[in-house]
Amino acid sequence: MQVNPYLMFDGQCEAAFKFYEQCLGGKIEAMMTYKESPMAEETPLESRDRIMHASLNVGEQVLMGSDEPSDRMETPQGFYVSLHFKDPVEAERIFYALTEKGTVKMPLQETFWAARFGMLVDRFGTPWMINCDPIANPT
Repeated sequence: MQVNPYLMFDGQCEAAFKFYEQCLGGKIEAMMTYKESPMAEETPLESRDRIMHASLNVGEQVLMGSDEPSDRMETPQGFYVSLHFKDPVEAERIFYALTEKGTVKMPLQETFWAARFGMLVDRFGTPWMINCDPIANPT
C-alpha cells in the first residue's frame, strides 16, 4: 500500500504544483484541466481552466491535487504534509523554500527528537511539517 496526500486548492493548483516541483525537486507527471477532460461540457465555463487532477512524483512518493469547486472549498485543518529528511542541509533548504510568502508556525530548529524540525503553512494554504533525523553521536 502507498499513501498519497491529495491537496485541494481554489484555483491555485497549477501554480502550487509548479512551485512544489521546483522546491521539492520532483516532476509533474500529470496536469489536466476540466476543459481537457471528458467532463468539459458538464463543467461551468468559468471553471474549465481549473485543474481537475495533478500528480507530482518526488522520488518514489506521489503528491496529488486539484482545484475544488469554489462553493465547496474549505481551509485545510487537522493535518500537515510531513516531509522527512536525513540531511539537515536539505531539510533547511526545503523548509525555507516552502516558507517563501508563507507563514512559519514553528521555526526550524533542533529538538530532542530531531536535528531539525519545523512547521509552516505555504503561500497556497498547505500545512507542512519538516523533520530531520537526529545527528548521530560519534562513538
